[in-house]
Amino acid sequence: MGLIRSCFSFLVGTTFGIYVSQNYDVPNIKKLVDFGVAVAKHYEESYRKGKRGDDDN
Repeated sequence: MGLIRSCFSFLVGTTFGIYVSQNYDVPNIKKLVDFGVAVAKHYEESYRKGKRGDDDN
């Protein structure tokens, strides 16, 4: 019984997702994630502390 219930939920969710993606302007999640990672890397490189034994003077 649990297998049928979980398959039904999965199929309903998949069908709803397909309907939404075809009929509405859904943003590309991969582009958003890539942009967020790029911003996080830039932030990390800008504010990273130097190594202890590293003297650039």
